[in-house]
Amino acid sequence: MSVSLIDTHAHLHFPELAADLAGVLERARTAGVTAMVTIGTDRETNPAAVALAERLGSVYATVGIHPHDAAEATEADFEAMERLARESTKVVALGEMGLDFFRNLSPRDVQETVLRRQLGMARRLGKPVVIHCRDAHPEALAILADERVGEVGGVMHCFSADVEIAGRCLDLGLHISLAGPVTYRNARALPDVARFVPADRLVLETDCPFLPPHPHRGQRNEPAWVAITAARVAELRGVTL
Repeated sequence: MSVSLIDTHAHLHFPELAADLAGVLERARTAGVTAMVTIGTDRETNPAAVALAERLGSVYATVGIHPHDAAEATEADFEAMERLARESTKVVALGEMGLDFFRNLSPRDVQETVLRRQLGMARRLGKPVVIHCRDAHPEALAILADERVGEVGGVMHCFSADVEIAGRCLDLGLHISLAGPVTYRNARALPDVARFVPADRLVLETDCPFLPPHPHRGQRNEPAWVAITAARVAELRGVTL
């Protein structure tokens, strides 16, 4: 592939990928992936993500508290998260943060409180945010607007809604990130989203080791396969890579 690709959302420090990291990175390079962002989600993975990014030139990191882990977050976790974000030049954003009303692994009010806390930190640090949102778009968009997310910007990770919601996210100053599901036969609204979002507001990700693109469903995902998603999005938009 002649273009340079960035996997904007990976979990390279997760065991499924860390055990094969040299191979994962080599296959990514072969596929044209020149940079990757490894995403922290809790007190254990935040420092692991930063440590990996500081060791590898092509890897950057984020730190955050995932909505699944919101109920377990302590004051010490917020302090450690902010310290990592301040001290490491490889931390490019805060997150993964957001709302997940599908699994509800943390109480909804706690998820909302933890999201607001992290958005305030992002404004204080001048860092963009990585937003996880599942079955909670009205609530998430209201909080993002109230917390002035446009002052820092960010990404709606693994976007799963329709064109109307995409437009509201764009109006808030956010980018839209598409992942493997845009390649699925049951992608529903995602092909329309891929055509709708302006090129300068659209980014791509794998969310590896999760959500592999077609034809690799059921397998462990990895950054090299962002090229498959890129090819599908280019096809939907009627452009070439």
